[in-house]
Amino acid sequence: MIMKVLLDIKDSKALHLLEVLKELPYVKTKQLTDSKAQLMSEIREAVEEMKLIRAGKKQARDAEDFLNGL
Repeated sequence: MIMKVLLDIKDSKALHLLEVLKELPYVKTKQLTDSKAQLMSEIREAVEEMKLIRAGKKQARDAEDFLNGL
């Protein structure tokens, strides 16, 4: 089994940490572009919103209202 972890690191510290991680034989690193990182963040927010809706903690929007808002 493989665990994937997404980290938010200040730019000034990121290169150092990446170098350390690259030295570990059991860790693979891959940098994300800003657009991919933003997309992942937006998807995560959407999933959390769906969980709240399913739990009855948030009201779902009508599909027609949603489409008209686009």
